[in-house]
Amino acid sequence: MNDKYKFIDFLGLRFNVANDLSALIAAILVFVLVFALSRHVTMRPGKAQNVLEWIIDFTNNIIKSLMPDAAVKQFGLYAFVLFTFVFFANQLGLIFQVKVGGYTYIKSPTTNPMVTMALALISLLISHYYSVKKFGFGGYVKNYVKPVGFLLPINILEEFTNFLTLSLRLYGNIFAGEVLLALIGTVAQSFGVVSFVVALPLEMIWQGFSVFIGAIQAYVFTTLSMVYISRKLEKE
Repeated sequence: MNDKYKFIDFLGLRFNVANDLSALIAAILVFVLVFALSRHVTMRPGKAQNVLEWIIDFTNNIIKSLMPDAAVKQFGLYAFVLFTFVFFANQLGLIFQVKVGGYTYIKSPTTNPMVTMALALISLLISHYYSVKKFGFGGYVKNYVKPVGFLLPINILEEFTNFLTLSLRLYGNIFAGEVLLALIGTVAQSFGVVSFVVALPLEMIWQGFSVFIGAIQAYVFTTLSMVYISRKLEKE
């Protein structure tokens, strides 16, 4: 995709307007969803509350499958927010894209590796923080030389590979989906009415499939984040 982006320099830092604006919209959508579903919380839940409770149970079950039930209190909110944010971020570019003057302003933020790396970094920093909190700094460092000392370089390298695989898996899947959608759209405009008629059902099918892929990738990203956290807490 040959998209062009606006950049803003502030305090020596460069910000991609499309990334920031798209991520902000995804965050607002998460807030609106949760606010709408939780406006009338009762002991006998209605349809909206049932949907919210289903999502919460879904993310809580991810944690329960990897860690003791008590961990839900620690990481339940994080897993819920992470899943819903990544889900909306993955779908945003499928719903609409905004381009003005040749510059892209709104798209799926997860089609940029910097965004997915930032999300992966948050998960990994949380895993390290809770590992230090549980074992102490000395115990945390000792985990890198277990079961034998010469595994230290491999254990350190594993931290970088975990970071890269977590971030680039999400980026690659969402980016590839939107590239293919753009290619189908280009084909639809290439040979007039005939190509449009042929490409339209393909565009609709792939867009529906991309929604499914976006949901799966949100689940995979959340699950792997919880896996990395659980591994840091289980080492002794």
